[in-house]
Amino acid sequence: MTDWAAPTASEPVHATVELPGSKSITNRALILAALAEGPSRIRGTLRSRDTDLMLEGLAALGVGIACASDDPTDVTVTPAPLHAAEVDCGLAGTVMRFLPAVAALADGPVHFDGDEQARSRPLDTVLDALRALGVQIDGDGLPFTVHGTGAVAGGPVTIDASASSQFVSGLLLSAARFAETTVITHDGPPVPSMPHITMTIDMLAAAGVPVTVETGDVTRWTVAPTAIRAVDWEIEPDLSNAAAFLAAAAVTGGTVSVPRWPANTTQPGAEIVSILMDMGCEAQRSADGVLTVTGPHRLKAIDIDLHDVGELTPTVAALAAVADGTSTLWGIEHLRGHETDRLAALTAEITRIGGECRETEDGLVITGRAPDALTPAVWRSYADHRMATAGAALGLVVPGLAVENVETTAKTMPDFPQQWAALVSGEAAAQ
Repeated sequence: MTDWAAPTASEPVHATVELPGSKSITNRALILAALAEGPSRIRGTLRSRDTDLMLEGLAALGVGIACASDDPTDVTVTPAPLHAAEVDCGLAGTVMRFLPAVAALADGPVHFDGDEQARSRPLDTVLDALRALGVQIDGDGLPFTVHGTGAVAGGPVTIDASASSQFVSGLLLSAARFAETTVITHDGPPVPSMPHITMTIDMLAAAGVPVTVETGDVTRWTVAPTAIRAVDWEIEPDLSNAAAFLAAAAVTGGTVSVPRWPANTTQPGAEIVSILMDMGCEAQRSADGVLTVTGPHRLKAIDIDLHDVGELTPTVAALAAVADGTSTLWGIEHLRGHETDRLAALTAEITRIGGECRETEDGLVITGRAPDALTPAVWRSYADHRMATAGAALGLVVPGLAVENVETTAKTMPDFPQQWAALVSGEAAAQ
């Protein structure tokens, strides 16, 4: 780990940024491909630590993984009988919450472990759900072992998914391979990041797996046993990763363009555009799919519910720290169980550089200060990629700010430091 001297922008940033594929879509596509009737081809696969851990986990289970010799983002996945394995989850929520249900379909024990920070992440919801569906599991968090028998009974299960939408997606992605119709009922406070469940359902539908959704007093998802169709997937750019780059335009009063911005998407990260507009930015998407954001002279404070787009919170908080006025970010108490306690981390780091931020029961209150009123320091990342990119955004206008362990950005963007330097210099940041 190193302390990275975050580049400072001496003038408004003007750049075009080519973004790699979506982590969320990539890892869902990989799971569906591994459980499909035949081989699937995935183009535009994100190659980052999180997605490589998913690829390695599936390969360890026996799934055939082949990358094109001239393009590591062109991946062919060939289903095969699943067997005993050792799975390294790293700090990837999608690996530790999506793969246990797949492992239950393996013939033999599958042992899961990950980074030290991952051992405090909540996993009991998905593990207890699998137990209720007839799966034997040792442990309630990392490390744990799934004793696969080659089949999962399925049936009704009730969970509290208020800590993460990934608990629901992790069950839905494998449920079509269970023996009986699986009915997942959520019982608890509202599920965060519901758009990610919509993404899962849409991708299941594309693979020939219908999901029935009931809402009302309770929310319920039903999946009947059915074949999962092989699909050739084209992965969209990662719009959550785009947030940091678009924030560079917002915080410096510059202009950043992102090609291939989808006209319609299930990625929650797309909401960054409306958030930036609420803070005073201008945004437009051209007919050929190029999104361009232009920042104002100074950002405006914002009062916003980020419950469904919690992953954008570090970026929005960084912008709020230099906005004019007091911002209130709410509906994000679940962020205390992410890669780190993001609410505590953001409060500590914004305060460390002379800003004003305090925690509430379900969010943050941030009173913005002019960038020249902030002081340089080492912005700690807490092994959290989005904390690191938030620090980089503030570094554009706080000369001398350094980001601790910027290497953690490899979780979703292996070349982030190089991309960021290209952004500041006005060059196109390549994939």
